[in-house]
Amino acid sequence: MKVLEMRDEDGLRLTFKGTVDSRAELERALEPFLQAIETYAGEWMPDVVNGKRQRKYSRPSFWKALEERREGDSTALGLYRTKWPALDMRLWLWLPPRSPELDIRLKVRPLSFFAEAERCRQFVEMVRSWASHYPVTHAAAHSEDDAELAGEPRFGREMQTSIRNGFDKIYEVSWLNVFGPKLVETVGRARMLSTPAWRVEELPNGSVLLVTWPTAADFASDEAREAQARAHVHLRPDLDFDTVLRALHGRSATLAPVEPRFHPDVAPFLHRAVEVAASHERQRKIAEFNAWQPPEPEEWRPANSALPPDVDDPVRARAHYGDLAEHLVALIHSKVPSVFNTSPESLTDVDAHFWQEEFPQVFEREHIDAHAVPAVGAYLGEVLVRHLRGQWIPRQKLEETQVLVGKRVWLPFLRASRYMRSCQSLLDFSLTQLYRVAERHRS
Repeated sequence: MKVLEMRDEDGLRLTFKGTVDSRAELERALEPFLQAIETYAGEWMPDVVNGKRQRKYSRPSFWKALEERREGDSTALGLYRTKWPALDMRLWLWLPPRSPELDIRLKVRPLSFFAEAERCRQFVEMVRSWASHYPVTHAAAHSEDDAELAGEPRFGREMQTSIRNGFDKIYEVSWLNVFGPKLVETVGRARMLSTPAWRVEELPNGSVLLVTWPTAADFASDEAREAQARAHVHLRPDLDFDTVLRALHGRSATLAPVEPRFHPDVAPFLHRAVEVAASHERQRKIAEFNAWQPPEPEEWRPANSALPPDVDDPVRARAHYGDLAEHLVALIHSKVPSVFNTSPESLTDVDAHFWQEEFPQVFEREHIDAHAVPAVGAYLGEVLVRHLRGQWIPRQKLEETQVLVGKRVWLPFLRASRYMRSCQSLLDFSLTQLYRVAERHRS
């Protein structure tokens, strides 16, 4: 039973923390939670429950998972799916003598799944049911990417404050909101209930459910943003509508699709670099890479200016380069299986790996210079030899060691040294680019 991996793309994220009746038995207390998800989840219903091991979802397996994960006054479990759409749902339960609480974090991907009004209505009904049984201070469901941007200082300093202050006032209005009685009274119940929104409903426990727009997936449309801004400034009269709307449109622009127009020599690497970026940063990263141009490689000289071999045993030296290249294979093969191929494509995989790991920033400089640089340089040289019919020209100093390809000699160890200086250097001195340029000039 394999849980579907969550692709790194936008999804609908719900955060919900409600209080539980401490007098009720556990099964009776959680019955409304289970009944609501089984009634309203529909196509994204979990089919896997994970306690200390995975089981097919059922009521008995749910209770089994809670029991085996219980530690004193708390327990937790995960709910997932094996089919698309993907679900990542975590439940934490705090029990007496602590104040009983139910904490739910839920992500359903892709967000486009919630382009249909009926699916969104069912989701709202589920949250309404939970909020009616487990009173909350504040609960919200929204685009995960947009929520991440709302928390960034450049877009929402107030959201940063809300995280510190526990949402003591309305810092942000999401697609779906449940405002607890304290927040309702802070705003004013009459004002809260008169909010211009698609749905506003007072719940029996004094909370207010507010949904800004019929569907979650088009949160970034002009109409949905205007509705979001109108609701926000109605609840916060101290805010200026144009300022709030401008910030929302700024977030929409940041998330709007950007067509990649990467420099062809590094396009394979940049596509991989974009893939590993957080989804809310991806379009911004594409725009940055579109504007960026890699410097032309300088780690070469004309073949007629090549330094002659200065080692006693050239055959042994060439074998040593092969051994150094194997060190790179040993270092990263578990995460980059293609490194066994010693191919141009594997160079791009190596570039992407070091970029994702932020290797020059994470590891100590002494380790990088002593081990990573020689291994990377030798590996690059081996790819030039095997795929461009290159020839090693051994030198006692690694940075002077050359690979003859056509009318040029290339300095793979010098390239590796520059490559490993910083994370930016991984881009400026990528292995992918040097190979592409060498390939172009081999004749």
